[in-house]
Amino acid sequence: MSNANNLLEPSRLRLRGWGGIELAADQFGPVDGPLVVFLHGGGQTRHSWKQTGARLGASGMRVVTLDARGHGDSQWAPDRDYRRDTMVHDLLLVLEQLGAPAVVVGASMGGVTGLLATAVPGGESITALVLVDIVTRPEPEGVARVIDFLGKHRDGFDTLDQAADAVAEYMPHRPRPKNTDGLLRNLRERDGRWYWHWDPGMLGDRVADATAATEQMEGAARMLTIPVLLVRGMRSDVVSAEGAEAFQRLVPHAQLVEIGGAAHTAAGDDNDSFTDAVAKFVLESRE
Repeated sequence: MSNANNLLEPSRLRLRGWGGIELAADQFGPVDGPLVVFLHGGGQTRHSWKQTGARLGASGMRVVTLDARGHGDSQWAPDRDYRRDTMVHDLLLVLEQLGAPAVVVGASMGGVTGLLATAVPGGESITALVLVDIVTRPEPEGVARVIDFLGKHRDGFDTLDQAADAVAEYMPHRPRPKNTDGLLRNLRERDGRWYWHWDPGMLGDRVADATAATEQMEGAARMLTIPVLLVRGMRSDVVSAEGAEAFQRLVPHAQLVEIGGAAHTAAGDDNDSFTDAVAKFVLESRE
């Protein structure tokens, strides 16, 4: 699949989540194309998938990229309910409103949501699952580093350059961008300071009982019969080679694609390789 020189501009969707919360989404491609729903990781937004959405939309797929509750342009939960099960309810309601069977692609937090959704009533609308650098037993040190980054800088930044420095420190494998405009998708200005565009209250559930979370995810994984693709960044500190092997023992039919040079943020680290792998999987899963 060749690079799209001109990104297709998406249409904006407003969807309803659990408890009536309003969720923002972008839709690429024809409305009658095979549906692929993308769920971002914690602290990210739907814009993480823009290049992939545009390329898959141009190939004839209907791509919906969703802002999770408390992220991007979706509403923040007034009761700070960001539990995994609540996000699963959000996803199932979104799929119901989109009205078509869907391949769900989830990165990190979004992958957990997609996996758990396959194991509950309504989850039969998920016809295939792509997990982007997330498994049932992620590496504790890598998870701790993610949570540490998300928990920092709650008092915001004086400048966009300060935010860019924070991102560069967190992702040393990526060159620091000379232009900070891309950060505007993930930051909002308030009273002269720049703040991440997500509710820090969502971290409350990130430190819940890890053992219980693992058991819940492994239970869902054992029930999987739909096509499954695990995409791992080979430089990831969240999903090790051993973690990927353990997941494949739970889900023997799962395919594995490893992206060299990519870390936990695999889709953004090598977007072309990631998009090609997803497109190939979506087409094969429909055969």
